[in-house]
Amino acid sequence: MTSDRARYDRATAHLDAPLAIVDLAAFDANADDLVRRAGGKPVRVASKSVRCRALLERVLARPGFAGVMSYTLSESLWLARSGFEDVLLAYPSADRAGFAELAGDAKLAAAVTVMVDDPAQLELIDRARDGGAEEIRVCLELDTALRLFGGRVRVGARRSPLREPGQLAELARAVVSRPGFRVVGLMGYEGHVAGVGDALAGRPVRSRMIRLMQGTARKELAVRRAEAVRAVRAVVPDLEFVNGGGTGSVAETAAEEAVTEIAAGSGLYVPRLFDNYTTFRGRPAALFAQPVVRRPGVGVVTVLGGGYPASGAAGADRLPVPYLPAGLRYDPQEGAGEVQTPLLGSPADDLLIGDRVWFRHAKAGELCERFDTLHLVEGDRVVDSVPTYRGEGRTFL
Repeated sequence: MTSDRARYDRATAHLDAPLAIVDLAAFDANADDLVRRAGGKPVRVASKSVRCRALLERVLARPGFAGVMSYTLSESLWLARSGFEDVLLAYPSADRAGFAELAGDAKLAAAVTVMVDDPAQLELIDRARDGGAEEIRVCLELDTALRLFGGRVRVGARRSPLREPGQLAELARAVVSRPGFRVVGLMGYEGHVAGVGDALAGRPVRSRMIRLMQGTARKELAVRRAEAVRAVRAVVPDLEFVNGGGTGSVAETAAEEAVTEIAAGSGLYVPRLFDNYTTFRGRPAALFAQPVVRRPGVGVVTVLGGGYPASGAAGADRLPVPYLPAGLRYDPQEGAGEVQTPLLGSPADDLLIGDRVWFRHAKAGELCERFDTLHLVEGDRVVDSVPTYRGEGRTFL
């Protein structure tokens, strides 16, 4: 870690902080690890976790990766116009202007697949067509949540209302019978497995409970997903793909015969929320640096900004962590501040005004909402500087 800090400092010495970097050796090694864990099934890159066109292009040029999983319709259309030929929108949309554009452009309609889990979404799309007659590619979403004790306990994200195979088959029939739509895929994101670490530092009992929950969830979902795929294929024999998984469950989801491709994105940057897994270890690839601007006293420095909380239920685990030099921590009375952030610990006494403190964000792509440029580092050099979505003037949410 000490050598990494010196390397990053040398690489960016000509740049002013705040700044963000991606260590390309770590990024590529993480990409290789995702492919290895996918066991021969293609990995669809979750753009939400990357938010940089240059890095999406870099990873898609590697063997084992195919297609993008996007997060808004406007982003999907932008990526398709930019040359990405296989874009799966992972969330339903109410973007009427976007649907009109999609339905009126053959190239976009061939490249973008939209998510549907309710007939009302089909109605919205039809009302938005504005004369566009292109066939809309549709993916259905399976609710992957684990339900226990007769449904009284639910573990998992509240996403699709389609839980049972019969419900998915019914919606598939509704799509098939409706002119202008075609079912091409089925998706299920098991976030309670893929996005929840099972080795929490200092919490052995909770970690064991998480592993027990996840083992139960994987077994239940594998059976139900296979049944759902059979039910949908009975209606749509030429289903193109079945997408599942996430960075934290690549190998386990890939082992399901019914799944044809894996979704992953956070595993490329490896933010701090992915430190707590027993099944894999990644290399931190995306970091940001804040400059020391004050030395309020012994064992304290203050850096500029740094209060970049991640989405999700509010808590300390949603904050970035001071990473390099090791041993710094937040002042519990101030935390991570929007404009300034005090940091405590003995390493503070070795930091001078203008020195950098390197941080890791809690989530992956959300870091790019704070920076317009990612500086790409090889060894101790910046070899390129590329715009994030924000740097290209694109703020999709």
